Amino acid sequence: MRALRLTAICGLLVLVWQAVVWLAETPHYILPGPARVGATWWEHAGLILGHAQTTLLEIALGLALGTLLGVVSALVLTYVRPARLWLLPVLVASQAVPVFALAPILVLWLGYGIASKVAMATLIIYFPVAANFFDGLRRTEPGWLDLARAMGASPWSALWRIRVPAALPALASGVRVAAAVAPIGAVVGEWVGSSAGLGFLMLHANARMQIDLMFAALLTLAVFAVAIYFILDHVLRRALHWQPDT
Repeated sequence: MRALRLTAICGLLVLVWQAVVWLAETPHYILPGPARVGATWWEHAGLILGHAQTTLLEIALGLALGTLLGVVSALVLTYVRPARLWLLPVLVASQAVPVFALAPILVLWLGYGIASKVAMATLIIYFPVAANFFDGLRRTEPGWLDLARAMGASPWSALWRIRVPAALPALASGVRVAAAVAPIGAVVGEWVGSSAGLGFLMLHANARMQIDLMFAALLTLAVFAVAIYFILDHVLRRALHWQPDT
């Protein structure tokens, strides 16, 4: 049912897109129609999918690293009070500076390869994961912790048997947000400086006025981004089966 609804939404968006092209009579070098973009995608499928592999790798590595750093940071903030005084302001300050402004610096420091794009994606993913998981750990039911202490549970046992399971729904929310924004970091990094990836392909297609190819790459990125989100959402729902939707 969910797949059918998603297919219907995509079909409706394509119809609206085609209607805008017809009604506005826009030239194809401004807004190509879906049929033209589809034909261009089929013609350059090998090129587009080759660049898509690079972008997907950057997104996957950024998600893994950002989630890992976010989880570790939340645990440190929760259990090491001196670190909270120092790390929490750094966590907030990391979001005060737009990550897009950091992209040229990361490319300068880490080069035009995959490292700068992974770092960019990691920076974007890190904050929602750390903030949500930290909030979940702080909001553990006090009665559960009191009961654990009364029964002689160690802080380590209370962490892994009470705090972390109770905070998993909050962590899942952070990961969902991270999955939605992860492509931003990778693509912005590719725009600033790269030799591969969908962002690189879109930038060069635009410079050569290959608008059909640019839209084909953009749609590929959108499809992959939506697929990543729903795959992660499905995995998280299965993993947290004891937390039903209301």
